[in-house]
Amino acid sequence: MKKLAIAAAALAAAFLLGRVSAQYVEPSCPGCPTTYISADEIQQYVDVGRTQGRVDQQVRSVDVGRSNVQVAVAHRGALDEPRPRSVASHSLVTEVYVVLSGSGTNRTGPSLVGRQARPEDNYAVQFLNGPGANSDDIEDAETVELKAGDVFVIPAGTGHQFTRIDDHITYLMVRVDPDKVVPLMDEAASRAYLAERQ
Repeated sequence: MKKLAIAAAALAAAFLLGRVSAQYVEPSCPGCPTTYISADEIQQYVDVGRTQGRVDQQVRSVDVGRSNVQVAVAHRGALDEPRPRSVASHSLVTEVYVVLSGSGTNRTGPSLVGRQARPEDNYAVQFLNGPGANSDDIEDAETVELKAGDVFVIPAGTGHQFTRIDDHITYLMVRVDPDKVVPLMDEAASRAYLAERQ
């Protein structure tokens, strides 16, 4: 009985010590710098999107340790019906939309019809959201109505398609890139991009 009590006490101590030591976990990105993007810079991207018809523009792509994170601005004009083969999916990158202004209808789902991989030299594949595809349709799609202030998370591999946009929709996109397939982009590159378009 004494041996059993000692074993139980040792097991309990090991459990408690394990819990105490597990409370601190080493950061996945020790010493990594923070990234600040001003509202003014975001607005410059919105203006470029509106005046020059640029739908998806990367603002930053930063290394945060085990993943990269991108921040982009998307601006889309009015849309009465979906364009052919406009169902997009990104194999490795998750997108989070934060709607800044406007509204629209988006269909999503994992069951893609007529899926065709985008070529490796596609601009979006190289610089925005990595390997992906365009498809004809989505089986059993879910529909969501997006408006200013809404947040919409689209996991990697999930098809998504705007089917209607009233006047416009402008949204900030945060992309989670755990495989680091999108190249890094810093503030200097952002300034250069904007300077070329003003």
